[in-house]
Formats: sequence, C-alpha cells, structure tokens
Amino acid sequence: MITNQSCKDILGYGTVMANGDNLQLSDDIEVEAVPAYNTTEGHQSFHPKGRDNGFVLTLDGLRIYVAGDTEDIPEMSEIKDIDIAFLPCNQPYTMTVEQLVRAAKTVKPKVLFPYHYGQTDVTGIPAQLEGDGIEVRIRHYE
Repeated sequence: MITNQSCKDILGYGTVMANGDNLQLSDDIEVEAVPAYNTTEGHQSFHPKGRDNGFVLTLDGLRIYVAGDTEDIPEMSEIKDIDIAFLPCNQPYTMTVEQLVRAAKTVKPKVLFPYHYGQTDVTGIPAQLEGDGIEVRIRHYE
C-alpha cells in the first residue's frame, strides 16, 4: 500500500510518499507522488495543501495520472505526457465540472476517466473537451 502520512496514521501501515517523491518498484514500474488539495474558499480543510497526494504511475512506458482528491491546482501544469488520467468531480471535496475541464486541458491526457462524481452530472464533459484531442470515457463506478 502506497499512501501519504495521514492515511498511514489512520491505517497503521503503508509506504509513505510525500509530494515530489519517486519510487521505482521494478525496472518498468515507477510511482511519482504529486500534489492534491482543495483551493475553493471554505473547502481547504477537506484536503489541505501539502498533505495529500495524487500519483503518476509509469507502467512499461504507459503514464497514468490518478489525481486523488483535488481541485484544478497550478501544479497540474507540470504533469506531462499522460496517456490516461483519472480526474475527480464532486464538490465540495474535489472539482466542479468546469474545474475538471480546465484540469483536463492543462494535463492533456489521451484518455480521460472522470471519477468520484457521485450525483454530479458529468455527461457534458465530452462536448466541452471536443476538439482538444482528449477521449473521454464515462463509467459508473461504485
């Protein structure tokens, strides 16, 4: 289990990664911890800056970004060459649809899976990203 310090404190186990850490699990598997936090006024206590992580997994050259619980933060502009991105969409804990669309345009994944959307209507996201070269795949996760 790879996690941040806060989750390890709750669970009692796990390999802790802080923002910016890299972990080489094998010759062809690497994990990078990237920032994940809230920016909306009144929501910062859910996921304060510096505590939580998203992760970029590189599996034999395939780059997968799992954003974690975050909003569209400036650090996303540093995340490059993403094949598949999982971006959350569920206020007050993660992004609005508008924030998710901005994040997708910043990260520019080849394939985007919105997740953590609960009752949020994400069906308009493909139209908002039409022409940006991002294939949007909406799935019902439980």
